[in-house]
Amino acid sequence: MGEVEADGKVLVIRRIKQTFHLTVPEEQRETVERVLSVYADSCPVARSVKGSIEISSGIEYVST
Repeated sequence: MGEVEADGKVLVIRRIKQTFHLTVPEEQRETVERVLSVYADSCPVARSVKGSIEISSGIEYVST
């Protein structure tokens, strides 16, 4: 989900909140959370907008 604000007469994306909906076994969730904490450093999009757009991430575990 993105948050857009007016900057003069231009709409600008200020914040993006992403939620990953994952089906992951309980014993692998710690690994998933560790990956989520560092993935942005290797993500071309996140690196491109760093400092311009605030990006936050979360996980929602889905039951099977």
